[in-house]
Amino acid sequence: MKNKNDAIKIIKILKEYYPDATCSLDFTSPFEMVIAVMLSAQCTDERVNKTTPSLFKKYNTPEKMAKIDIIELEEIIHPCGFYKNKAKNIIECSKSLVEVYNSKVPDNIDDLMSLAGIGRKSANVIMLEAFNKPVRYCSRYSR
Repeated sequence: MKNKNDAIKIIKILKEYYPDATCSLDFTSPFEMVIAVMLSAQCTDERVNKTTPSLFKKYNTPEKMAKIDIIELEEIIHPCGFYKNKAKNIIECSKSLVEVYNSKVPDNIDDLMSLAGIGRKSANVIMLEAFNKPVRYCSRYSR
């Protein structure tokens, strides 16, 4: 890509061809989006959407998720792959949300990236899909 104008042209073309493009992960709250995005790493959105209903039925808040037994969580999310690491990060992230952010998912990219299991790509998806705030600048990764 040669410059910013080329990027803008490409985005306009994509919007014309895909006017109704949306996120394919199912979620009803920013917290559920955080968990769904974490589960989607190295996994299809279709598989995540088959796994999350049973998880969110009982554990749909940071408080509840922070207290889940890790073995139970691993069993529920096993179909999504890398379940041991994902379970550890989900619980750690939930505890941070409770203790640091008063159980609210932060709506800025730097705070999101401070959470266990949330990197730059995941934080960008959460910002756009959960908060309708596309990120144009990230202080942590500025050049």
